[in-house]
Amino acid sequence: MILVTGGTGLVGHYLIPKLAGSGWPVRVLVHSRRGVRAPRLGWPEGVEVVVGSLDDTRALHQAMQNVHTVFHLASAQWWGRRRDLERIDIEGTRNLVAVARSTRVGRLFYLSQLGAEPSSAYTLLRVKGQVEGLIRNSGLAYTILRCGVLFGPEDRFINSIAMLLRASPLVFFQPGQGESLLHPLYVADLVQALENSLESVDLVDATVEIGGAEYKSYNEIVRTVMRVTRTRRIVVSLPPHTLRSITVMMNRLVPRWPATAQWFDVLASNRTAQLGNLYDYCGVRPVRFEDTLVTYMPGRRYLAELVQFVWRRPY
Repeated sequence: MILVTGGTGLVGHYLIPKLAGSGWPVRVLVHSRRGVRAPRLGWPEGVEVVVGSLDDTRALHQAMQNVHTVFHLASAQWWGRRRDLERIDIEGTRNLVAVARSTRVGRLFYLSQLGAEPSSAYTLLRVKGQVEGLIRNSGLAYTILRCGVLFGPEDRFINSIAMLLRASPLVFFQPGQGESLLHPLYVADLVQALENSLESVDLVDATVEIGGAEYKSYNEIVRTVMRVTRTRRIVVSLPPHTLRSITVMMNRLVPRWPATAQWFDVLASNRTAQLGNLYDYCGVRPVRFEDTLVTYMPGRRYLAELVQFVWRRPY
């Protein structure tokens, strides 16, 4: 049995049907009201659903019965504030590890972030580094994948750029010159890598950095999104600390604003891995960034999506 936490997020949306379709028995820990069923969430009928959260040890014990592998995807990375990151990512992982040890789980997979360090000056990267430390010192077999920025039809970064472009009629503000290099990774490639890693002995007790087929600066990503969505804006550079302050203010006025302080943690410096790592470690040849965007971004009504996004509950 495989347990997935955070199954309603971007990666879980693709991973759960992939595992179930390959014949793996799958169970999902869902933070929601009672009565949630797999088909209602778009998952195959055979997927088991346990309603609970990472701070509910009873639900964790129930979810981990007869489980040999855990994919720990739950995170407040793109929507939470600092207290949410500490509660869900750190405290939630601590609870998960404790129950996993008591139920003798065989292996724990965790998705981290390129640049994660427990001593980082940036909240997101520091939290991710601390979670990595909890897992390494847990006594469980583990595989930690440090990923580049994920993109896909439901992602919270590239699609949010498209929303922000639509929200501003004339200009788009970027931190500095937008020179920070990112390593965008298509979510379907990551999911294939996770499935391939299930039976890879070489990845046991390993921390691997992976990304997509190419490096892109933030400015290049913004201009690619403008080109694909046919949205013309003047890109204006602002000091990163100024734009961070504006974003923090917007998050207070509109809690579900697409941009968050975590964006600037990711954009603070280059976040890249070796280009061949995804294939060398996981046997996956990644797709190219723009070639993939054109398959789902053109024609989408991002202004309407922004309105819906602002009013939707984050968790």
